[in-house]
Amino acid sequence: MVASRTVVLCMTAVVSLSSLGFSSAFMAPMAGSSLLAKRQISASTSPRVASGVTQLNMKVFDWKRREALVADPSLGAVTEGEYGILGNLSPAPGSKRMKNRKGRGISAGQGATCGFGMRGQKSRSGRPARPGFEGGQIPLYRRLPKLVGKGMGRDGHQKANYGLLNLSVLNKCQPNSEVTYETCLEKGLMTKLRIKKGTSVIYSKQLVKVIGCNDENREPVKLNVAGLTVKAHAFTASAVEQIQANGGKCVLLNPVTNQDLPTE
Repeated sequence: MVASRTVVLCMTAVVSLSSLGFSSAFMAPMAGSSLLAKRQISASTSPRVASGVTQLNMKVFDWKRREALVADPSLGAVTEGEYGILGNLSPAPGSKRMKNRKGRGISAGQGATCGFGMRGQKSRSGRPARPGFEGGQIPLYRRLPKLVGKGMGRDGHQKANYGLLNLSVLNKCQPNSEVTYETCLEKGLMTKLRIKKGTSVIYSKQLVKVIGCNDENREPVKLNVAGLTVKAHAFTASAVEQIQANGGKCVLLNPVTNQDLPTE
């Protein structure tokens, strides 16, 4: 009886030892994987090298940022991070704000009615009133007087913005020659006129006005070339006087057809 008990105890000891060795061998790779996971977590949570601007709290105002920079000037220095300086830049503190989420509950600020109120025409869906509607009274576009004589479209009441042709350009021309804006461009006497505002081009023709000008000393430029026939859409009085004084001729052009207008 005693011998049988001894044999049973020996067998249980052997089984327990073998099971302990098997469990330790089985848990060894799991322990290694857990250690690797801990290292990855610690590496991911380690602080990145960021620029001085991103080291500050993003939800601060400028006066707080200025105080922090005065206390530690190194915070404002831009340093190279993992991806260089360009990959390390971030918005200035306080410049980015969260989008106002409407219709997402009262805690968002514009929850129930989205800021449109509970009643009234302006709280309904769709366009509440047409543009220019003033509640039934005479609107502004009907109270103002209309300009009579021309339409309000492209060829109506619009301010013509002329390209300027100075007398200094005419001094470079040959005597007794015909001068237009196109001929001056072909000979390289002037650069192309680029006007972005107003009506400057009609039917792909640039509106040109001949004017007088001043030199570097702010003295009026005098025309020295005689016998010029200048064609343009408009002339100033000083330009006409100098051209005609030198035996020249001023010819007005039709702004639409670009043809010579008959002289009276």
